[in-house]
Amino acid sequence: MNSPAGSCCPARTQEVAMPAPTALITGGTSGIGRATAELLHERGHRVIVTGRSPESVATARRELPDEIVTLRADSRSLADTDRLVEEVETRFGALSALFLNAGISRSAPIDAVEEATFDEVFDVNTKGQFFTLQRLSPLLADGASVVFTVGTGVTRGIAGGSVAAGSRGALLAMVPSLAIELAPRRIRVNAVSPGAIDTPIWSKIGLPAGEVARVTDAMAAQIPFGRFGTAREVAEVVGFLCSAGAGYVTGQHIAVGGGL
Repeated sequence: MNSPAGSCCPARTQEVAMPAPTALITGGTSGIGRATAELLHERGHRVIVTGRSPESVATARRELPDEIVTLRADSRSLADTDRLVEEVETRFGALSALFLNAGISRSAPIDAVEEATFDEVFDVNTKGQFFTLQRLSPLLADGASVVFTVGTGVTRGIAGGSVAAGSRGALLAMVPSLAIELAPRRIRVNAVSPGAIDTPIWSKIGLPAGEVARVTDAMAAQIPFGRFGTAREVAEVVGFLCSAGAGYVTGQHIAVGGGL
C-alpha cells in the first residue's frame, strides 16, 4: 500500500559499532601479565603488553595471538614510558584498562642488600609504575580501570623480602589517594595481591635452584589450599576489576593467595 502524500517511511536506526575496549599491561610478556593479556583478548579487548627483556618480548610476539601488540619498554626509563604513550595514542587513542604489573624481586637479608639492588627494585616496582600511570592518565577513558600488582608479602612477612615488599607496599599506600584523585573521571584504582603463584619469577629471585625448591615447598605447606596458585587465577581477578561488574569498586585491595 502506498504511503499517503506527504508522509514518509520511518527512519532506519543506523547502528554504530563501538570500538572494543583497550587494555595495556606492563610486564605482560610472561607470568601473570601474560595470562591476563590472554584472558582479556579472549573477552574482546584490544591488548598491548610491554616487557623489558628483548628475549621475553620476542618470545611473546611469537607465542601470543597476532592481535596482541607487544612492545619493549623499561618502566625505569621515563623516555621509554613517553615513547609508550605516543605508541598507544597513535594506535588506539585511549585506554579502558591499565594493569600496572611490571616488577622484579631480589631476595636478600638486610645485611646483604646493596644500594644498587635497592635502587633497581624501587625504580622498577614503585617509580616505574607510578610514572607510567602519570604519563598515561590523559589517555584513560572516563570510567577506565587501573589495577596495580602488589603481593601478599606486603602484609605478610617473608624473610629476605623486605626490599621487594617495601617497593610494592608503597604502591598499596598510594591506591586510596589515587582512587580519590581519579574519581571525578569515574576511573577506578585498585590493587591485586598474588600470593604464591607458579610463574617464572621464582627463577629470577637470586637464589640457587635448590634453595628456590626449599622455599617454594615450605610456602606450599603453609597455604590453606595446599598448593601454589596459577597465573590464570590471578588474571581472572584482574579481569573482574577491569569489567563493568566492578564498576562501583575503587580504592580496594584483593588478595589472591589461597588463604595464605
